[in-house]
Amino acid sequence: MSKLVVFSLLGGDLDRGFPVVTAQLWYNNQSVKITGSLPAIPELSELYRSWQLLYEAIHERLGSNQRIKVHSQDITHISVNDFEGLCQQLQVCINTWLKSESFQNIERQLRTLLSRDDEIRVIIETHITLLHRLPWHLWDFFEDYPNAEVALSNHEYASPQILQKSPTGKVKILAILGNSVGINIDKDRSLLQKLKDTQTTFLVEPTRRELDEQLWDRDWDILFFAGHSVSLAGGEKGEIQINQTESLTISQFKYALQTAITRGLKLAIFNSCDGIGLARNLADLNIPQIIVMREPVSDLVAQQFLNNFLMSFTGGKPFFLAVREARKRLQALENEFPCASWLPVICQNPTTVPITWQALRDRPWRKPYPAYREAAALQHRSSNTEAGNHVSIPSRISVSKTKLWTVLLSTIIVTLVTISLRYLGVFQKAELQIFDQMLLLRPKEELDHRLVIVEITEKDIQSRQGITTGLKSISDSTLAELINKLQQHQPRVVGLDIYRDFTDPPDKLKPIQLADELNQENVVVVCKGKDSKHDPQGVKPPQKVPVERQGFTDAILDPDGVIRRQILMMDQDFSSPCKTPHSLSLQLAARYLSDKNLELDEDYVKFNSKTGSKIFKRLKPGLSGGYQNLETLGGIQILVNYRDADYRGVTLEYALSDGANLDFIKDKVVLIGVTANTVGDTWRTPYSEAKQEYQETPGVYIQAQMVSQILSAVLDERPIFWVLPDWGDILWIWGWSSVSGLIVWNVRSRSARLSLGASLLNGGCAIVATVIVLYGVCAIALCATPSKGIALFPQGAWLPFLPTAFAVVTSSVVVLSVHSR
Repeated sequence: MSKLVVFSLLGGDLDRGFPVVTAQLWYNNQSVKITGSLPAIPELSELYRSWQLLYEAIHERLGSNQRIKVHSQDITHISVNDFEGLCQQLQVCINTWLKSESFQNIERQLRTLLSRDDEIRVIIETHITLLHRLPWHLWDFFEDYPNAEVALSNHEYASPQILQKSPTGKVKILAILGNSVGINIDKDRSLLQKLKDTQTTFLVEPTRRELDEQLWDRDWDILFFAGHSVSLAGGEKGEIQINQTESLTISQFKYALQTAITRGLKLAIFNSCDGIGLARNLADLNIPQIIVMREPVSDLVAQQFLNNFLMSFTGGKPFFLAVREARKRLQALENEFPCASWLPVICQNPTTVPITWQALRDRPWRKPYPAYREAAALQHRSSNTEAGNHVSIPSRISVSKTKLWTVLLSTIIVTLVTISLRYLGVFQKAELQIFDQMLLLRPKEELDHRLVIVEITEKDIQSRQGITTGLKSISDSTLAELINKLQQHQPRVVGLDIYRDFTDPPDKLKPIQLADELNQENVVVVCKGKDSKHDPQGVKPPQKVPVERQGFTDAILDPDGVIRRQILMMDQDFSSPCKTPHSLSLQLAARYLSDKNLELDEDYVKFNSKTGSKIFKRLKPGLSGGYQNLETLGGIQILVNYRDADYRGVTLEYALSDGANLDFIKDKVVLIGVTANTVGDTWRTPYSEAKQEYQETPGVYIQAQMVSQILSAVLDERPIFWVLPDWGDILWIWGWSSVSGLIVWNVRSRSARLSLGASLLNGGCAIVATVIVLYGVCAIALCATPSKGIALFPQGAWLPFLPTAFAVVTSSVVVLSVHSR
């Protein structure tokens, strides 16, 4: 995780000390400001000056090709051992100064807030040239934090105003190869030419006008210079030799540079000597990043640094870490070129995020962060800021945009994997079981008084034996007697959920005949369709009953043996003994709702009335909701919205008794069916598992549930279960996956200062909380009723909980992994 620390050394100097030193740490969406001070240390400036003179003399004596003339005045005797001793003294002096008691408050708090594995950008903000020249990397702090690198900044800066432009897929480099007398810059050119995905323009010893035109007229990402350069006026300004006769200070082509920065120039590399003056002048133009050499540099060191940096940076390393690695690898040259690893230094505009090679190549430059714009507007910072003041900075300061895009991309990949697994049926069994569990969360509903069931029990079968044809529970004469007695109490419709494909021999002693009773207009009989796979025979309806009063009872069993769906309509096989396209439940409901106009379509069943309409949409064959790997009988299928309530019922024995009071069946739907276990007409429902003693449900009660569902939906606005279309499932799963990923990202970022275990625990808690909320949303959407529904959730929606939970957990784990890198 990237963090930014800005040290401000203002209002003092090395001779007087710095009475107020501030360190601001930015990470995630938090900012911490810490204050301290540094004492006077005049010997540091004297020590550095001695080191600088000896450094130049050493390199001149060694005969290394310098990219500027060195001046070794006042040095008459040179000893490499003396120079190494001076280097050690300088390092000790810097660390002694930074270990001052007045500065320890800053260092202690920073070490508390930082982790060894953090990527840390340290910026030294000052107006003093000598402080810019100091080798800050010698501070022991950088040994303890291997992913930290130092950069320099002026004390005044602003956000660069950069125009947005479309990505081109190429990094545009303007390479200025200036005066090369006495040095070899061909190697620099060769390294730049080998770069992939670049468009490099070389200006070899250009004139001032040629350089100006290139900066004014074209867009550039990187400005590169190799040749002779020098810092003048004590390091206050820099100068480059663009050819053998012309030298330019930054101010002499300031306007061209400002235009180039506005058009997208993000990085300037001066692979030349003594670049502190150049860096200070360019920083005044608010360029995002600069790399220079602090002191005179040899050809080999400059070329090796450029090679190392380009390899790391184009290989994907962050800008600061690429510079750090390239700088430290120069240590291998220090037998020949002492202090080579001291030379490269970054100058960074604190209002911008360091570039990446991928961003240069593929995406337009990001605008500076809003909070930094406000900070940059303060062109002169006060050194009297109160200690402990906190400033809120957006999380994007320390969160890499590349990683954030990785999070979003990972959620898309996880969603595609989840949808694929669901399509293959991996989740189907568990999804159906969770669907059942959610139904059990609903409170008991009121009894549907519109239905009455006449049960034929085992006792009824045993006590009313008679002459029958085929396998029948009761004789035709008994059934006729029952229907006749029920009709006396004026039921609105009678449904016979008993097969009568064979007739008994006529009993002339019985005044009531079954054929006469079945010819009543309010009686609906049943048959069963022929199906080559499930029932190759089928069951024919009773004779002489018109097809308009027939209803099929074909049932659909899910793979786990549970009935969760009902068929409202389906086309029958041409050779099927059952010709009706309507189910028993639809026939009974339609006759009860005789004032409702029934509209039928291949995709839906619709009841119309003056007050409105109710549509029963079919489940998509084979792929609907949790059904992703399913054989189907076709037709218009809907999910059964079971009512967790018993229906009013009477036994056959009671109904035929002399004292039976059946007045309550007037205007009701009466269903006649067998509940005896010996008949084998019992089935599993979502409520079977929940009963204390496992118990299957008789088929006549399931038919009652199906009839009640239609009546309740049309008359009571009771929800009809429905599922999202395929594209809706994808958006739902991806939406939750993305939200959970961002939540976990935010939680993990806020826990950055905690230990890895505690941070991961917080991330795990966030995952669990998200899954719990998801379950609650899905349960409420499925189980909401008109009286207790919540307007935010659609009623009766079967939302994909399990695949979504899988995506939530998987994407969150991926995010934790990405964030921890």
